[in-house]
Amino acid sequence: MLVLDSIYIYVYVPKQSQAVYYEVQQVDDTPERKQWPNQQKNENNVEHKPPPGLKSLIDHLVSVYPDQPNPLQVTTLLKYWLGGSDPLDYISMYSNNGQGEGDSERVPPHWHYVSFGLSDLHGDQRVHLKEEHTTRSGMGFELTFRLAKTPAELKQQSESPEKPLRPPTWPANLLQSIARYCFQTGNGLCFGDNIPWRKSLDGSATSRMNSLLVAQDPQLGCIETPFGTVDFCQIVGVTEEELEQASRWNGRGVLNFLAKDVQTGGDWMVTNMDRTMSVFELFPETLLNLQDDLEKQGSDLAGVNAEFAFRELKQTKTIKEDVDFKCLNERCASEENNRPLTESQVKREEPSFPQSMSLSSNSLHKSCPLDNQPQAPDCISLDGIEITMAPYAAKYLLLAIKDRIRHGRHFTFKAQHLALTLVSETVTGAAVTVSEPFGVLGYWIQVLIPDDLVSRMMEAFRNAQLDGKTEPTQRLEFDWPDKNFKLIVDQPTICPLPTAMSIETPNIN
Repeated sequence: MLVLDSIYIYVYVPKQSQAVYYEVQQVDDTPERKQWPNQQKNENNVEHKPPPGLKSLIDHLVSVYPDQPNPLQVTTLLKYWLGGSDPLDYISMYSNNGQGEGDSERVPPHWHYVSFGLSDLHGDQRVHLKEEHTTRSGMGFELTFRLAKTPAELKQQSESPEKPLRPPTWPANLLQSIARYCFQTGNGLCFGDNIPWRKSLDGSATSRMNSLLVAQDPQLGCIETPFGTVDFCQIVGVTEEELEQASRWNGRGVLNFLAKDVQTGGDWMVTNMDRTMSVFELFPETLLNLQDDLEKQGSDLAGVNAEFAFRELKQTKTIKEDVDFKCLNERCASEENNRPLTESQVKREEPSFPQSMSLSSNSLHKSCPLDNQPQAPDCISLDGIEITMAPYAAKYLLLAIKDRIRHGRHFTFKAQHLALTLVSETVTGAAVTVSEPFGVLGYWIQVLIPDDLVSRMMEAFRNAQLDGKTEPTQRLEFDWPDKNFKLIVDQPTICPLPTAMSIETPNIN
């Protein structure tokens, strides 16, 4: 379907890891052009109009790249809404010459990848269900990625401008993987989020770019479409050290550091897979500034995806109703599975995506990103609580207390069906209080950390060397009996689950 200035089409094949080149037949010695849907005509020469959401994205990109009206693209052979496995209908690939040259260069020459499919392209609910009281189109965003051109590509472009360059296609696979995760979990992306990819983005053994931050695309920004707003979320490749500091402090702050020098991406945060040094190695003073701000202001990281389990710790014997973690988790899963689903949603499966993807929203109600939270649930108060946290998430415990709770904020651990939020005494809108610090609100567990417990928890986590850099290799137990609060670092037993927790019911005479 997609060709520009070349006799080759990129076609994305879902069951293969790479795109496949197809040669285009030539007519009168001129390469045949495959055009956008708004330019296609059928055999009767009747022009087909594109769906309104798609047309809005096309028009916006044509205004940014007027010299590339029909960009080279990657497309799925079988669309997601027809049963295919890849949710992005198209991924356009633009050639961007950057800005400036030599010492004045601010943006290096690069390839610019843009997705189509996370927003609502069609408006007929074939992919995205209409939601009341929302201004977003579909999931409200599309993905972009900027990949620096290699010296070999720049040399060919300079010496043989008439010979078309073929952009790498692995970024299309990367965007499809992220989009698949978003579709399968219902989780969106926010500017400042981080994604620990845990392997080189291009699959090579040498590149240090093995994680991702989410920025607002500096060229594309946000637009209005007939079906709502669409943000363009740019995926930025970063090193492990840059990810670590973004996790501890502020994703947007690290992105600002990257944008300050062309060596680390320049104004438009272009990913260079050949970059060998982090921004903190290139400019050590930035790390000192970061640590100072972290101590003064705290962290903007509001939560991570992580498995956990819990049970109630009882203080008194009362008439009670036995409800355990297994029942709560299974009830949520059952209600979620019993909701009416569209044909495209029926094919949801467990996502293959890195654990501990961050949540950057500071809004408390957004800290429980559960699709099936009951309407206006009553909060059930617990006497005490024992929480078992997965080892890979334990490294965030010190951050949660030192850089979030200590600064009057909250921090959330989000499992598949449940969410656990730690809140400080000053967080507004919480269901828990100093007098009743443990509660279950639907499928949302809340734990209030009182001010007098913060320093004790920080000391305990430091003594256990939970420094945010490594995962513990053995079981750890932290107990504060005066608060009736216990925390265990070990692999949560999801099935079978921890012993029953007891929830009091009124003693009615």
